[in-house]
Amino acid sequence: MRDFFKFAERNTSYKQETLAGVTTFLSIAYILVVNPLILSQAGMDSGAVFTATALTAIIGTLLIGLLANFPIGIAPSMGLNSFFAFSVCIGMGIQWEVALTGVFIAGIIFMILSVLKIREKIINIIPLNLKYAIAAGIGFFITFIGLKNGGLIISNPDTFVSVGNLTSPTTLLAIFGLVLTIVMLVRGINGGIFYGMIITTIIGMIVGLINAPTKIIGSIPSLEPTFGVVFSHLDQVFTPELLAVIFTFLLVAFFDTAGALIALASQAGMMKGNTVPNIGRALLADSTASAVGAILGTSTPATSVESSAGIAVGGRTGFTSVVIAACFAIAMFFSPILSVITLEVTAPALIIVGALMAMEIRKIDWSKLEIVIPSFFTIIMMPLTSSVAIGLAFGFILYPLCFVAQKRYKEIHPIMYVICLLFILYFAFIV
Repeated sequence: MRDFFKFAERNTSYKQETLAGVTTFLSIAYILVVNPLILSQAGMDSGAVFTATALTAIIGTLLIGLLANFPIGIAPSMGLNSFFAFSVCIGMGIQWEVALTGVFIAGIIFMILSVLKIREKIINIIPLNLKYAIAAGIGFFITFIGLKNGGLIISNPDTFVSVGNLTSPTTLLAIFGLVLTIVMLVRGINGGIFYGMIITTIIGMIVGLINAPTKIIGSIPSLEPTFGVVFSHLDQVFTPELLAVIFTFLLVAFFDTAGALIALASQAGMMKGNTVPNIGRALLADSTASAVGAILGTSTPATSVESSAGIAVGGRTGFTSVVIAACFAIAMFFSPILSVITLEVTAPALIIVGALMAMEIRKIDWSKLEIVIPSFFTIIMMPLTSSVAIGLAFGFILYPLCFVAQKRYKEIHPIMYVICLLFILYFAFIV
């Protein structure tokens, strides 16, 4: 087992990997609760979606761990499930069965692109400075999510965002967890993020801010309402309206995953030069999870940026992913206990992890304006638009534009120009 996952080469251990796996699971376990709530708004059975969410996470995470040896979790994407429910099903009036078939088709296209190594080639031609910007931008994005989930920042009609009510009991719990985690980390306590989450949960239950579960074991809901419905609606997706939806799923999920994989691989110290080892296998795992998830009954899964929490406490190999998958499997039987993992508990972990990922910003060449401008827009647009893909879009458009303006167009790979054009069309006709 040690040899298979290359423990010695990546300087890790069973204890370190297990702690990382549990930490990542605790950071993304909310998806088991939130995903059914969101997709049920589109008319889907929440119980079936819960089971589909767990099974998709188990399959996708195991695949990326065993095939690519990445310490990463895969789960239904929060942004794409909202797009599925509110934009496609409710906004466009498309039945969830047909929309889910669109997700399935996008997943199959993903798989084909991955097998042909087209996705891998695109990721490898992304300039190194943009890769550092992607990692840093996702760091800022994750911190923004954590601050919002903890109530430290809130929406404001005049200034868009402003400081939250710092005297609110739940916000104070998040602040306590944040301070506790910071103290443990700067004192060099291994697993500080994990311990911070556990202690914050216990304190929350003691003071009555987190409800203790009324029971431990729950039954696993049936998949019957959603399983395999995609196969009976294949003839309904080839309309101009839904083809545009499929293209959106394809484009956004493609670059969400690409950005997350680059950022997480960089954080874990896995990048070699400008390439990510085994990226092709990781992309195949992710795309397979997309197709399988649609068959089971959930919207598009993606590489989870919350995996950075596990990497921050030492996750370096696919054994971390095995542990994450095992936790999801256990959670299917112990669903009532998931209620103790609140947003206030996970907020400190996301805030700290975002800060750690933002350290990649130091590797960008800030002496050259043609690099600074696209890198800066890549970073800043991710938290401001709550979208990794849109941040990438600005980078992909501005990077070749800056080089062309300097008459250095030959230094840009032709694929970069193609992607630039695709994103321009995306902004013009879809966003």
